[in-house]
Amino acid sequence: MQAILKPNLLRLFIILFALSFYSCRSYNQNIMFRGEGSVNLDKLKQSLANVERNYIIQPNDYLDVRVYTNKGERIFDPNGELPFGAPGGGASQRGGNRTSGGQNNQISNSQFLVQYDGRIKLPMVDYVKVTGLTLLQADSLLQTLYATYYVDPFVTTQVTNNRVFVLGSPGGQVIPMTNDNMNLLEVIALAGGVDGGRSGGGTALGQSRFGRADKIKIIRNYMDHDPIVQVVDLTTIAGLKQASLHIEPNDVIYIEPNQRLFFEVFREIAPIVSTVLGTASAIITTVLLVNNLK
Repeated sequence: MQAILKPNLLRLFIILFALSFYSCRSYNQNIMFRGEGSVNLDKLKQSLANVERNYIIQPNDYLDVRVYTNKGERIFDPNGELPFGAPGGGASQRGGNRTSGGQNNQISNSQFLVQYDGRIKLPMVDYVKVTGLTLLQADSLLQTLYATYYVDPFVTTQVTNNRVFVLGSPGGQVIPMTNDNMNLLEVIALAGGVDGGRSGGGTALGQSRFGRADKIKIIRNYMDHDPIVQVVDLTTIAGLKQASLHIEPNDVIYIEPNQRLFFEVFREIAPIVSTVLGTASAIITTVLLVNNLK
C-alpha cells in the first residue's frame, strides 16, 4: 500500500511545484513595462485601444460624430456647408477643416458638445442622451436612430477632448483634462490614487492590486518609435517635486502594480490545485477500497 501511495504523492508535489513556477511567470507577464526606460509599444497601443473602447461618455465631452450610408458612403455634411454643431444650436463645433483623401475638397469636423444633462444635439435626430454609454454603445444607438432616414447607416463616434491615460494598478482609465495646467498628482488623484481608490476594498486574494508609488512612469509621444519615459518616485522629496510636472494631452501614466507574489500565485493556481487534489483524493480512495476488498 505505501509503495503505491508514495509515487502518487511524489507526482502530486511535482505537479504543484510546476504550477507554482508557471504562475510566477504568468504574474510577471502582467508587469507591462520593465526597466527604467523600456516600453513595449505594441502592448501599450493595445492597452490604450482597450481603454478607449471602454470609455464612458461624460457631460462636457466633445464627440466627433461621423455618419455613413450604404455601409461606407459619407453623408454627414459632405461639403462642409451645414452649420452642424454651431453654438446657437445647442451643440458646439470645434476645430478647423481637414482634407479628405489627399484631395483639395475640405470636410469640416462635426464635433458636438455633450451637455450638462447628458444629451447631445445632432442633426435630424435632435437631442439624444449619450452619457453613461461607451463609444460602441453610442455608435449602435445613433446607427439605429439614423436608420429612419438612411439606408444601412454606419456611425462612428470619437471623444476629442484633451485627456490622459492611466494604466496599471488603477486599471485602465481615461482622465479628461479639465484645464491645461494639470500635474501628475492631480491626475493620480482623479484616478483614485495609486491603487485606484481600492486600498480598503481589496480582498485577501489580491483581486485589487496595490500600486507602487516609487514606480510611476510618464510616457510621452507614445505614437513615436522612441517615446519619452520618465520614472517618478513619490516616496522621496525629489520625487514629490517631480510630481508637479506638467502633464500634456495624451500622456500615458503607468503605475506599476505591487508584486504581492504569494497572494497572486495562490489566486492563479487555486482552481488547478483544487482539481488536482480532488483527482488525487479520488485515486487514493479507490486504491484503499480495492485493498480493503482483497
